[in-house]
Amino acid sequence: MIPDKIKKLLKKQHYYLVGKHSAVQICRWTKKSLLDEGICYKEQFYGIKSHLCCQMSPAVMWCPNRCLHCWRAIEMTIDNELKGNVDSPKEIIDGCIKAQRELLIGFNRDEKSKKKQLSRANMKKYLEAQEPMQFAISLSGEPMVYENIGGLIEEIRKRGKTSFLVTNGLYPEKLEELKKAKQLPTQLYISVNTPNEELYKKFHRSLKKNAWELLNKSLEIMSKLKGRRTVFRMNLVKNLNMNPEMAEEYAEMIKEANPMFVEIKGFMSVGFARERLGYERMPYHQDIVDFSKRILKFLPKYKMLDEKKESRVVLLGKNKKDMKIKKEEY
Repeated sequence: MIPDKIKKLLKKQHYYLVGKHSAVQICRWTKKSLLDEGICYKEQFYGIKSHLCCQMSPAVMWCPNRCLHCWRAIEMTIDNELKGNVDSPKEIIDGCIKAQRELLIGFNRDEKSKKKQLSRANMKKYLEAQEPMQFAISLSGEPMVYENIGGLIEEIRKRGKTSFLVTNGLYPEKLEELKKAKQLPTQLYISVNTPNEELYKKFHRSLKKNAWELLNKSLEIMSKLKGRRTVFRMNLVKNLNMNPEMAEEYAEMIKEANPMFVEIKGFMSVGFARERLGYERMPYHQDIVDFSKRILKFLPKYKMLDEKKESRVVLLGKNKKDMKIKKEEY
């Protein structure tokens, strides 16, 4: 399903292809955690362990959007729909765990060997990492184009693991399906990177003609997921989607979606995004903090819960005690 030219490109970027259409890539925070050099903001905010996280996608090169800030090679997007004979949820998860183990093999260190070992990894963490306990379904592409996304989440839950699903919000009908089938992820993210339709079209360049309408329908569904872990996720680019006058517009959308959390993160000029938006478009952490405070002026029910300078991210929410994931929320 993935042409050889694209396979070659993905492998060069250290993706491990799984089956016909999925992929895994080791996050730098997973590597840092194994070396005891720091943790991901998701561990700091929500309690999931960075060294136990598998960053994956069930549709690595399929997406209806061509977002300016995307790090993948959007010019090589295969399609906006994943058709044909696709892999089962079990095949994908088994393949992802196998891929994770192979990608981490360089961190192994034989304590009994007399030869000099190059790895400085924490061996306790390395051994634990052989069985990832968290699946970040967010690596590349749009996961909702995988028809059995509910089955994939169910497969993860059945194994006693957590799942974070990040979607562009253009599949409200799939969200409804997940809700009805009780197959919602541990934590549901909807990416909202623009506060109005005009900017949305320029920023996301969607192939779906009614994309803005679909996004708002998904946010409406999110507002009705009472008691669920929901996140309104923003990725901000200097001089594009974080101008001061936009704060109130974002706040209105947040009120409509009524998420448990709001993640406000700075754009990073990495991968193929460097060809569209340069390093000068990356906001500093203080820029993110300042913009978050502007938004909070219009959100009396929310407050700043936490921040992580290294990731240029701020977390807003209503209650700090809701941050850490509890076993019953899996």
